[in-house]
Amino acid sequence: MKFEEYQKKSRKTAIYPNADNNFIYPTLGLSGEAGEVAEKIKKAIRDKNGIIDEERKKEIEKELGDVLWYVSQLASELKLSLNKIAEKNIEKLYSRMDRGKLGGEGDNR
Repeated sequence: MKFEEYQKKSRKTAIYPNADNNFIYPTLGLSGEAGEVAEKIKKAIRDKNGIIDEERKKEIEKELGDVLWYVSQLASELKLSLNKIAEKNIEKLYSRMDRGKLGGEGDNR
């Protein structure tokens, strides 16, 4: 599935207060879901010596799907294309790679 198709399909499931005019809700949801991914990784470190077994991998996959959903809704709220976001991100990363700037700090390296 391409990002554009995902964005359109997932938007049909965007049922939250003032959808189409509420960037705060998906922003908060994104933060919460990213936290859930981090929790699952943290607990793997604490409880499983950092081993990600198949069960935990499936749990993380579900949470990453939720992260993707909220990213898509936030992009839609801001009238941004997931395809374009992905393309621009790859361009930025490859530019950094070509210039030997993948490491370090700052958005404009």
